[in-house]
Amino acid sequence: MIPTRIAPDADRWIVQLFSARAVAEGGIIRRSAADVDRLIGRDRLLHEVRRRGYRLVENAGQFVIFCNRDPIRLLH
Repeated sequence: MIPTRIAPDADRWIVQLFSARAVAEGGIIRRSAADVDRLIGRDRLLHEVRRRGYRLVENAGQFVIFCNRDPIRLLH
């Protein structure tokens, strides 16, 4: 559970993240894994991504969130 003193900032960060134009258009958003760990934690991000039915991948210290429910194919 997120401590009460941190939750309002974490909630604000989540709202801001998922209010991006790319999200509304079903696109992708990218955030630094280090920033996510520092600001809200991976568990919270995973919860929010799952709740919305999106997909999340991690590569080279970055999280990429696919803001749609389309399948993801790794081509190479």
